[in-house]
Amino acid sequence: MNATRSGCPINLTLELLGDRWSLIVIRDMMFGNRRHFRELLTQSQERIASNILADRLTRLEDAGLVSRREDPTHKQKVLYSLTEASIELVPLLAHMGGWGLRHTPASKELAVRAKILEDGGPALWSDFMAELRHIHLKAPAPKASVFAKLQSAYEAALAKKLTSHAGKTRSNAGAHSAKRPPSKARSRKTNTERSR
Repeated sequence: MNATRSGCPINLTLELLGDRWSLIVIRDMMFGNRRHFRELLTQSQERIASNILADRLTRLEDAGLVSRREDPTHKQKVLYSLTEASIELVPLLAHMGGWGLRHTPASKELAVRAKILEDGGPALWSDFMAELRHIHLKAPAPKASVFAKLQSAYEAALAKKLTSHAGKTRSNAGAHSAKRPPSKARSRKTNTERSR
């Protein structure tokens, strides 16, 4: 790490995580279980550039927030994992998500996980961290899956949005077809008939 501006813990945390992308990469690994470079690159809502992603993964690894190893299922892939230090960011991300729910125009489907975490509070955060330790650090599996609950809620909200959007599209198409002006062929015929 370069020279710091001060020894304040908030400043030091911001120097480590305060850029535009680091927490997004951690969020995608944490809540999306994205563990490969390609998944992090192509499945991010924010469309991170490949050079920026590579740089952030290197920075996070150097800071001890992400580890990497060869993927045992594919020799040409690298598997990224959260470390204990990044797993301990769950309460911070839960608070950030809760703040965002109250003070930003968050979309319903992307806000659903933040709402569940906010409502669940420290007990749910602790259960989620235990599950992340199982996924990323090979700790014993927890009894229940918070990740599955969060993912299921997200998928249901997304399906509802898509169904609602499809209904609006059909509704708008029906409204437009009712107001459609006559086709040129019908217009010509009408004009010809008028001239007679």
